[in-house]
Amino acid sequence: MPSHVAAVPAAPPAQAEAHFAAEFSFETDCWDVHDALAGTPDFVLLDVRSAELFARGHVPGAIHFPHGKLVQSKLTAWPMDTLFVTYCAGPHCNGAARGALRLARLGRPVKIMAGGITGWLDEGFALATG
Repeated sequence: MPSHVAAVPAAPPAQAEAHFAAEFSFETDCWDVHDALAGTPDFVLLDVRSAELFARGHVPGAIHFPHGKLVQSKLTAWPMDTLFVTYCAGPHCNGAARGALRLARLGRPVKIMAGGITGWLDEGFALATG
């Protein structure tokens, strides 16, 4: 009898390739964000958590922009083709997805930083405060 892992067959390789390739168009990870921030980032990093949580610690270079405030009138400083990357507390939080959804509905390119603050800290990266 197969294990629970093997009980449902894996997708055919071509289907698996399409699925996993598509994931990269929706998200990035903490390491890639950290690496990009060390140079000249080609995206805007948005911390979509509360002001209190942002002040306690956020990714250096992130802009505090709660997901509920993401409206077109507050995004006019950035061209329409600006890539935004949202993050929140971590995998237990859906704020990054809420922010990404709002940006997508406004016609803005967007990805989520998988792992959020939890992932950032797990990688050993420092937070900025204030």
